[in-house]
Amino acid sequence: QRLITGHPRTKACIQRLQPVVRRARCTCAAMTGANGVQGSAADHQTVLVLDYGSQYTQLIARRVREIGMFSVMFPGDASLDRIKSVSPKVVILSGGPNSVHVEGSPRVPDGFFDWADQNHIAVLGICYGMQMITHLLGGEVQPAVHGGEYGRMPIDIAPNSRLFSHHHGKSVNVWMSHGDEAVKLPEGFTAVAKSHQGAIVAIENPARAIYGFQYHPEVAHTEGGMDMIKHFLMDIAGVKPDWTMDQVVEEQLNKIKSMVGPEDHVICALSGGVDSTVAATLVHKAIGDRLHCVFVDNGLLRYKEQERVMDTFNNHLHLPVTCIDHSAKMLARLAGLSDPEAKRKAIGAEFIEVFKDFRDDLERRIGQRPKYLVQGTLYPDVIESCPPPGSGQKHSHTIKSHHNVGGLPKDLQFTLIEPFRELFKDEVRQVGRLLGVPEQFIKRHPFPGPGLAVRVLGDVTEGNKLDVLREADEIFINTIREYGLYDEIWQAFAVFLPIRSVGVQGDQRTHNYVLALRAVTSSDGMTADWYSFTPAFLRDVSTRICNKVRSINRVVYDITSKPPGTIEWE
Repeated sequence: QRLITGHPRTKACIQRLQPVVRRARCTCAAMTGANGVQGSAADHQTVLVLDYGSQYTQLIARRVREIGMFSVMFPGDASLDRIKSVSPKVVILSGGPNSVHVEGSPRVPDGFFDWADQNHIAVLGICYGMQMITHLLGGEVQPAVHGGEYGRMPIDIAPNSRLFSHHHGKSVNVWMSHGDEAVKLPEGFTAVAKSHQGAIVAIENPARAIYGFQYHPEVAHTEGGMDMIKHFLMDIAGVKPDWTMDQVVEEQLNKIKSMVGPEDHVICALSGGVDSTVAATLVHKAIGDRLHCVFVDNGLLRYKEQERVMDTFNNHLHLPVTCIDHSAKMLARLAGLSDPEAKRKAIGAEFIEVFKDFRDDLERRIGQRPKYLVQGTLYPDVIESCPPPGSGQKHSHTIKSHHNVGGLPKDLQFTLIEPFRELFKDEVRQVGRLLGVPEQFIKRHPFPGPGLAVRVLGDVTEGNKLDVLREADEIFINTIREYGLYDEIWQAFAVFLPIRSVGVQGDQRTHNYVLALRAVTSSDGMTADWYSFTPAFLRDVSTRICNKVRSINRVVYDITSKPPGTIEWE
């Protein structure tokens, strides 16, 4: 537009260019979103976390958000150009399972430390990250003499250090998990804390703004860990806490309005969960009745889910929602599929077909073809669908393809609007409260987009597995509510296992299915611990299920945390 300002037909040219410019903006937004960063890095001071495979990396990003700063995660082998693209104020190098002295171990790109020096970027290495700093800058890292340090243990702090200038004691208990240790530091670095075994566990070079912790300050087991991170970010690196959900709402409203033209219409895929519902509420606030929500009964919903969700949409949220029964076609597509990835991808593809049909029908009714699709994709969905370098290899395998990320077909034919692609679940709930979504809806436990397909292991269409699971899951959730435990739990559900066990019911031998119960506590879904029910509760709920659900004669309780397991079984 600036180039043609002097043209005699400037106004006409600009008018003709507007749709092209708008499409280009949308394409750029979609491409940037696919990398996990939309526009927040340009609007806020950014803390970049490079992931080298630690189970705690996502927790680092969460801790930064909790302090009120924008954080983003890239895989540890990200190029220097990609790192530069978000203009980070700080770069944190995460832990990981590798050894820096082993050939092929992951590391920062060539020129990283020179770039950080020239641009006054503070760098913090955690665990493997500290070892990598030591190794690449001329120090020495070796296998720990005493076989490593694991778990909670005290460290001794040196006086007059920058890293611990906020700490008033001479020692503190921290969480260790390392088999290697720094035995010689690079020039200009000082050891400012040691373990009782003599291992160097904190280093600093204030002149270059490079620091390191051998332990994990991000985990709750480290005393004052949050204060350590906050002190580094605010007092040492000078990052300002400018990330609030009020700002996020305002920014996303502006982005949606600039992305969607004044005459454009948008389809929103509602799952009945918190994420898509809050996303729909946000987009509706931005563009009004040009938003057309669709709720798909895919045959994989919980007990009476369609009736309950539609009642909430119509009578409480007042969103324009069309309900489509696609259960027969969805189950037909899933018939014979047992592999979890195959099921997720099939569901994602089938969902898109529904939205395309809905779009075509909407075009006939309103005379305009909707080209945007709103989804409630979260940052954890993106991370788990496109994971960073992991344990024992340069790149880890995909944890799971989320139906709305890795499960989408290549010929999507929609421009995606994903306002929460950079947010964690608890942040979306904060946004929901700001937008006036009812509290009872915000507190709903998460429900996966693929629905019960990932809670029936194997082929979901065999026999009456889905009906059996719905009945058992309803009993489990109702019992949790009856005991007053629902709000204490992040997520609870039942899992139908494709195995039979021998039992005795009514003095007769039975050979029926086994049901697993799962309940976890979490703050963001990235890490989770199993909920510790009382024996009395477990006895009660097991009895209720076995008495009322004829196809179940054995109930087991899953006591696996995340990691090593995921929250869902598939």
